[in-house]
Amino acid sequence: MERRVEGRPLRAVLVSLCVTVTAAYGVLYYAFTVLQPRIVDATGWSAAAITTAFSAGTLLGAVAGIPVGRIIQRYGPRWVMAGASLLGTVALLVVAAAPSYWIFALGWLLVGLSTAGTFYPPAFAALTHWFGTRRVDAITTLTLAGGFASTIFAPLTDALAGWVEWRWTYVILAGAFVVLTFVPSVVVLDLAWAPAAPSQDGRPMRDRDVLRSRRFVLLTVAGTLVTMVVFASIVHLVPFLVGHGLSPTTAAWALGLSGAGQVAGRAFYPLLARRLGVRARMLGGVLWFAASVALLPLLPAVGWVMIVVAVLTGTARGLYTLISATVVSDVWGPERYAALNGVYSAPAGVAGALAPAVGAALAAVMGGYDALFWVLAATALVAAGLAGVGLSFDRR
Repeated sequence: MERRVEGRPLRAVLVSLCVTVTAAYGVLYYAFTVLQPRIVDATGWSAAAITTAFSAGTLLGAVAGIPVGRIIQRYGPRWVMAGASLLGTVALLVVAAAPSYWIFALGWLLVGLSTAGTFYPPAFAALTHWFGTRRVDAITTLTLAGGFASTIFAPLTDALAGWVEWRWTYVILAGAFVVLTFVPSVVVLDLAWAPAAPSQDGRPMRDRDVLRSRRFVLLTVAGTLVTMVVFASIVHLVPFLVGHGLSPTTAAWALGLSGAGQVAGRAFYPLLARRLGVRARMLGGVLWFAASVALLPLLPAVGWVMIVVAVLTGTARGLYTLISATVVSDVWGPERYAALNGVYSAPAGVAGALAPAVGAALAAVMGGYDALFWVLAATALVAAGLAGVGLSFDRR
């Protein structure tokens, strides 16, 4: 029989979070990538200025994840996610109605704040708490659903933008967003939330003790470096492949199929989690990713060869998404996941937001994308070393 909490089947919770998170990424993130050129044409604001506003919101959302995690730890995800959904709706309307660039930028800062309560981390916290030992399967399902956010919302946004101007497109998306996120959060996420106080050797264990531990610091630094490599490699994969003689169409197919590889990696993770410990999973996943990134500059400029390795790189990215999502609960237990994961995820979120600019700067300074991918591979190796050392310490 399906497990229930206070009479509600957990399947309803999982489905609700899949819908909420997919809509959040689709509307608050991927829609911008489609509408950005139209915003530039309609407003006369530069692409750099518009992207800077979007990136500033992303950075703010990453930092806001720290207090949001603490609030969820104490009160649960229901009203946090519902409030963030309303904030995201209002923020999109501010963006749509912005009469000036600065109001537009303010709207994106508000969007960024809302992502701290609507993206993966709060949903991971909810699933970790309510699903217990089944959390890996639940989180895997969530990330598989979330992986279709761009598949659903990118063409939907493009279709809307072909019908109405970008401002009305955001108004329509805001309406869909509030229905798909606020309503499920209020109606479905009404389960009991009573986290147990964690302990070690019979003594209470404070969050502060974990956050100051060498293990936590090293794993956080490692996770931040890997996230930087992941986002930089995604953003710069197409120009790298075009620079190696592939056509833009073939390069785009390589990027798209790497996304399919990412889904495959996520689907494979539960089996890996049942057979390997956290240290083996972390080291294996990061080293696999480093090897696939390092292999790209060595390959001949043959389309199918590049595509195969791009898919392997995507598979490693998919695995790492779930390794990162579960490492806190695997190492310190699920009792304080929300608070600890908020701190663990914040610098990684900042790294992800900065990665495109950092990658472009490195490619310019070092003379091309081959050098960039070598640096990215080396960075992933450093991260693997830090993670290995961190996981060799005890939990204190």
